[in-house]
Amino acid sequence: MSQFVFVTGGVLSSLGKGITASSLGCILKARGLKVTIMKCDPYLNVDPGTMSPYQHGEVFVTEDGAETDLDLGHYERFIDVNLTRYNSITTGQVYSQVIAKERRGDYLGATVQVIPHITNAIKDMIQRVSRINDAQITIVEVGGTVGDIEGQPYLEAIRQMRNDIGRDNVCMVHVTYVPFTKALGEMKTKPTQHSVKEMRAMGLTPDIIVCRSGKPITAEVRNKISLFCDTDKERVLEARDVDCLYEIPILMEEQGLAVHVLRKLGIESDPPQLDGWKSMVGKFRQKKPVKTRIALVGKYIKVADAYLSVIEALTHASLQSEAGLDFVWVSSEQVEKEGAESALKGLHGIIVPGGFGDRGIEGKIETVRYCRENKVPFLGICLGMQCAVIEFARNVAHLDGANSFEVAPETPYPVVNLMPDQSGVAKGGTMRLGVYPCRLVDGTHAFELYKTSLIYERHRHRYEVNNEYRTQLANRGLIISGTSPDNQLVEMIEVADHPFFVGCQFHPEFKSRPNRPHPLFTGLFESAASRMANEAT
Repeated sequence: MSQFVFVTGGVLSSLGKGITASSLGCILKARGLKVTIMKCDPYLNVDPGTMSPYQHGEVFVTEDGAETDLDLGHYERFIDVNLTRYNSITTGQVYSQVIAKERRGDYLGATVQVIPHITNAIKDMIQRVSRINDAQITIVEVGGTVGDIEGQPYLEAIRQMRNDIGRDNVCMVHVTYVPFTKALGEMKTKPTQHSVKEMRAMGLTPDIIVCRSGKPITAEVRNKISLFCDTDKERVLEARDVDCLYEIPILMEEQGLAVHVLRKLGIESDPPQLDGWKSMVGKFRQKKPVKTRIALVGKYIKVADAYLSVIEALTHASLQSEAGLDFVWVSSEQVEKEGAESALKGLHGIIVPGGFGDRGIEGKIETVRYCRENKVPFLGICLGMQCAVIEFARNVAHLDGANSFEVAPETPYPVVNLMPDQSGVAKGGTMRLGVYPCRLVDGTHAFELYKTSLIYERHRHRYEVNNEYRTQLANRGLIISGTSPDNQLVEMIEVADHPFFVGCQFHPEFKSRPNRPHPLFTGLFESAASRMANEAT
């Protein structure tokens, strides 16, 4: 039977529960234990797929096509696993399942209530993940903060589960905030005390408290939290702000997080094998005097989490280089106002990521033109590739007014069109989602980077390159370097006589790992670093 670690949070959101859970998974897996991890999101949406990036950050897509919270990206990168739709549940999914059962009559006329029907469904979904993954330890992160009304069914389900499977099979890790007040010159434990009080009112007491803080937690503060929260002082840990997220597993290991968890669960294990992870973190810490300036030109740049996996993937690629990374944010609307030559001056490489809608689209297209004409290394992802096709159609193939049907249905040249199977479907989990094969053309830049002819990448899109214009664009020099195996879908494009100009319909950022960067991001970074070196000489 799997044992469970539940990670909850208090005081405020975005404390780092996901990073704490991911770090625990990393150091447990390093001990040879079989670990899986999941997220419980209390919102009523079935998934975040229809939510604005300003509301929820990026939508992470799993291999099997689930649209999930961005924390699953952290889980995959820290533990180096491919998760599935079962590793993420929302209140919308829970209630949908229970209501469907009620409509079928599965409850045999019973009054359907939060307890026991909703809590039983939550427990079933949690235990299903451990069974599917045959996990020794299942880490469960509960979204939101303790005290939120929407999160109460999850805490109640955890309380019941602890009694169902035995208290020795459950460990509670609570992440909280310890603020420092400049006026008084001291740290305050009262928010943590109230957070734990809320948990205890739900019948739960933390076994381990992880204190997020910008300053070191003093012995006095640690003792006070231990006294008022009824937690052993050696189990009051600190999570200080760091420049590199991947350093946190090492810091948690040094403080004994895994040891405390395993003692609570009664598990013995081998010492952790973290040499590779420490070596990777060492590369992050290296001071690289020369920096490669790479920009992300997007429309959601006010919220960095909207492009979290793209930023991480580019960071992974930079670790393999002697040059450092100077990451630059550029709004595509800024490009529209200032012009590409002004807004993009001095950059060594550019990424145009995915997105939806017409806002800022012309700025992205202008960015593509600037990269193509000035031979600036360019990577276009999803909508970014579509913008590259539109720009090429307008300025090279002379199809004036070419556009995407999504942006301009009246365009005379819809070089990007709705996929045939997407016509008339409702929004929400209906896009082309998850992993699909792509066959690469020998001799192309893509083939050179992947070093294989068949790849598998994750998708999230409704629109595609219009096959009616493929021949016309190819005759003008657009290289279609990757297609679906049946040759019906354009998956990758390039242009000739350019150091690095690659577009892909899929999302390569979802498969990048800190110890195993994705080849497209590595290719972009190397080309950008080469441009920087040439400019210096």
